[in-house]
Amino acid sequence: MQGDQGRVPFALLPMLTARCSPPEGRRGMGAARWLAVAIACTLTLGACRAPVGVTKLSPQMAHRENTRSVLDSDALSIDTEIVLRRYGLLAQAQADPESVIEELHATLIQGGAGYDQLFALAELSVQHAADVGSRGHYLAAAVYAYAFLFPAGAEPELSPIDPRIRVACDMYNRAVAHAFADADGGAVVPASGNFALPFGSLAVEFDPASLDWGYLRLIDLRASSGYAVRGLRNRYRRAGIGAPLAAATEPRDAEHRLVDFVPPEVRVATTLLLRIDDPRAQLRTSQLHGTLELYATTEEPTIEVDDRTLPLEAEPSVALASALIESAYWKRELRGFLGDLVGAESPSVLFGMEPHRHGRIPIVFVHGTHSSPARWADMVNDLASIPGIDRRYEFWFFRYNSGSPIPYSAMLLRRALVETVDAFDPDGEGACLRQMVVVGHSQGGLLTKMTAIDSGSKLWDTLSDRPIEEAPFSDETRALVRDAMFVEPLPFVARTVFISTPQRGSFLASSALARRLASRLIKMPSSLLTFGAELGGLNPRDAAHFRFTRGATSIDNMSPSNDFIQALASIPVSPSVTANSIIPVKDDTPLEDADDGVVKYMSAHIDEAESELIVRSGHSTQSNPHTIEEMRRILTLHEQQTTCGATDGMVPPDARRTPAVRE
Repeated sequence: MQGDQGRVPFALLPMLTARCSPPEGRRGMGAARWLAVAIACTLTLGACRAPVGVTKLSPQMAHRENTRSVLDSDALSIDTEIVLRRYGLLAQAQADPESVIEELHATLIQGGAGYDQLFALAELSVQHAADVGSRGHYLAAAVYAYAFLFPAGAEPELSPIDPRIRVACDMYNRAVAHAFADADGGAVVPASGNFALPFGSLAVEFDPASLDWGYLRLIDLRASSGYAVRGLRNRYRRAGIGAPLAAATEPRDAEHRLVDFVPPEVRVATTLLLRIDDPRAQLRTSQLHGTLELYATTEEPTIEVDDRTLPLEAEPSVALASALIESAYWKRELRGFLGDLVGAESPSVLFGMEPHRHGRIPIVFVHGTHSSPARWADMVNDLASIPGIDRRYEFWFFRYNSGSPIPYSAMLLRRALVETVDAFDPDGEGACLRQMVVVGHSQGGLLTKMTAIDSGSKLWDTLSDRPIEEAPFSDETRALVRDAMFVEPLPFVARTVFISTPQRGSFLASSALARRLASRLIKMPSSLLTFGAELGGLNPRDAAHFRFTRGATSIDNMSPSNDFIQALASIPVSPSVTANSIIPVKDDTPLEDADDGVVKYMSAHIDEAESELIVRSGHSTQSNPHTIEEMRRILTLHEQQTTCGATDGMVPPDARRTPAVRE
């Protein structure tokens, strides 16, 4: 009967009047009196709905009602509405929110405000700032929220499970990002200055040295909240205090020898914090003081506020996705396979996501054929979020032209690693730097293997029956061939991980047509063209001692019948280096016949692997959750077994596994 309060359906009138009729034997006396009683009964019972009651809501609706705020709806939170009703300001808040904010702020000056009023002021200020685009109200919202969160002993602390705490953090974080956004609302520009507030001003100090990040400077800071992430399996957000940002970088010193180690497209997860000492006391004045602090959250994940250690808010997945968009790696993959086809040779590059720090163990990811470092995105996104791995490892990537011959690309990888390690640690004192893990997918696994073997002359013997010293080459060509074909384990590589690696070649590369097409399309690096020209210029007697096909590509090298791949397969990983294998297979075919669509299990298997995990997956298994989980296990074990800054504790037993399958 909702909506009909005070009315009585005509069908009920006889029943009601009957109940209110005078008793038998008294009908003649006081008829008017009994009629009045009957009418009263009718009116009273006609109020079919009581003024106070409860209404059943669905669990979802009840949760939305209890947790709503201006951060996720157009309505204020229940907590703020309660405060406004207590002061008789609810209707006024809709018509003139600024005057309501002024009235509530007056209670602060009079010393009559506590948690409830501060929360309401923060929410009202966020809402009004968004409506009118006011920097001053965003700053005020940040101050109110900070005073709510950090009362500096003014009141007993809130219960840690008070739901308003998380909402206040989110309001503070959003307010800080908007308060220091540029005029276009794109970049966030932290700066010192005197900023207007609705009730006075806020003097902000910012140390520009906060923008220094190793040998780099943080630039072009962009707010990370408010963006959807696509293409990554998971989006990681570390809840905390501060406005999460993604920053680009530029070199502080143009002369730095490793200025390119962190490429300009890398985005760094950072956090901007506005610190206000004794905020409740300052709110009773018109001139407030605060300090802006900027942190790279990979380096400083927590801060101290009022003797409490708190996490900084961070959005690492947004930073990673932004970097991948700007890098355009996917557009470069074909060019990286075809080489110099477009007239500009793309150099091989070893790079990191952040400047190297002592005490971190490098993980070097080496992509496969017609691929790029972007293919490791899901794995890196997940691994970087795991406590322990995030603080003990750093992520490096090797990009190369995957159409070039494998010995040549492997030589470039080894050179890049040696030069980088020497530059970072010229005195050889970085123990963690010398516990490096190299991870290769597909062809990248073959490059990885060539960081961890002693080849002797086996690889060279596939080209010639003469010693390298007797080869009729120029000094430059002989040095090139020696670097490419005579390899020893790199002393700083402690572990290799092979993923989908064609240790004995790929059956797809066995197609003569595929190899001919590749040789026609792929352009060789200039140094290899010089090598080919010198071979082509040999007299017939010298040429008879060489077995070399001009224009040979990585596809040729990965044919199971190729002399190079057979020789490489015969050389085991050095006993000084731990090897692990992750081998995908598409279905439940017996292992001796199984494959991943590109590589057979029997080609990927190596006896010297410490562990081998078989994953139900296609060839590109880097994003498979079981592949990533196995990488987590391997890295955790590696960190526990290393002596580089390891904590005391039991070392797990031998990690060797019998073949296992993860669907």
